[in-house]
Amino acid sequence: MPVHQLPATEALARLDSFDTIIDARTEDEYALDHVPGAINWPTLDNTERITIGTMYKQVNAFEAKKRGAALSARNIAAHIEREVIDKARTWKPLVYCWRGGNRSGALATILGAIGFNVTLVEGGYKAWRSALVDDLPRLSERLHYRVVCGPTGSGKTRLLQALAAQGAQVLDLEALANHRSSVLGHIPGVPQPSQKRFDSLIWDALRRFDPAHPVFVESESKKVGNVRVPDALIDAMRASACLDLQLSNEERVALLLEDYDFFVTDPDLFCQRLEALSELRGKAVVGDWIEKVRTGQTPAVVLQLLTEHYDPMYAQSIERNFKQYGQALPCVLKDRSRSSLAELARSLLERENPASAS
Repeated sequence: MPVHQLPATEALARLDSFDTIIDARTEDEYALDHVPGAINWPTLDNTERITIGTMYKQVNAFEAKKRGAALSARNIAAHIEREVIDKARTWKPLVYCWRGGNRSGALATILGAIGFNVTLVEGGYKAWRSALVDDLPRLSERLHYRVVCGPTGSGKTRLLQALAAQGAQVLDLEALANHRSSVLGHIPGVPQPSQKRFDSLIWDALRRFDPAHPVFVESESKKVGNVRVPDALIDAMRASACLDLQLSNEERVALLLEDYDFFVTDPDLFCQRLEALSELRGKAVVGDWIEKVRTGQTPAVVLQLLTEHYDPMYAQSIERNFKQYGQALPCVLKDRSRSSLAELARSLLERENPASAS
């Protein structure tokens, strides 16, 4: 069966019509970013690709192609043996590599010769990435948002989780970024995605939302750790209706000690993070905080961090950047409990759709 070529823009629109999406690039290329839902069948693995590339430069293209063909055939045979033997004739895979060339072409040709209906992304991942970047503004602007505002520790992420549990459309940018969006927000042992991967995760989330219903999202800054929120999305968020989440200082401290458990379990790590604030807060202030942490006064330090550092900065930023914050709906939590968050989430959804509450 002949292999079909599909422009990247059409592949974006038809992504869910394929049974399997196959990334024929190396493991490292796949890890950096890939088409949402794709599985990795390297035609050449990391080491093999380097070997063949070196042969191209140091020997000649013909010898490199022969060696590359042998390695590719062996790898493709292993993929077919492992993944394809049980597939029915109706199986429809979408295949791509870096630019839609040799690696994906070899795999697609063999799958097509077997009799499967195979589609290749024209221009490969490179074209896909360009089409995705171009599509992000359209997806961002077709939706309407409810921006959950509130100072650090007020429970914004927990409210998003409570909303999602009750069926709301939620865009959790911090979860996608593997970061809690502050100097202290790096999650120990969990790397952030690449910028390209972050963009792909956002695109995949946005395309699944129904424009008829609001998307709840936290009032993020332009950067979440080391990755940047796409401009069209941050602009749409900043022009949207806001919710003002409020929680007592005592509950905020308790919440942060739960969410950032390393504050208590790894004081040395906490002190290292505090040192990053020396330029902003001064060495004397940060030194005092570190001394208190080392003498078991972590809750007092967290309270000072909130009231003296995060709260003033947040107040300035939120009023400057979110146009409708002045008309934000007050959302007062009596405590940080799941029941309180669930109750608030329920009331917000009833407010959005009164008919469903009757």
